Amino acid sequence: MTKRDEMRVDKALQGLEFPVDRERMVDFATDREADAETLAALRSLPAGQYANKDQVLDAVPQQPEGDAPGGTARG
Repeated sequence: MTKRDEMRVDKALQGLEFPVDRERMVDFATDREADAETLAALRSLPAGQYANKDQVLDAVPQQPEGDAPGGTARG
């Protein structure tokens, strides 16, 4: 997940009461009309309970930003 993805997930989960499981997060974000990338990031989470939004953000698989292999390219 990139920094931008983190912001999308953060926004999509605003108002969600924790603890919560993955399915509830996806349903909540869907109801808030989150974009496809945000929903994909949430669906990629391991099943289980999440105590808070930070735990969610830490669990989403990380992907490098930009074109640099394994790194971040920002202009």
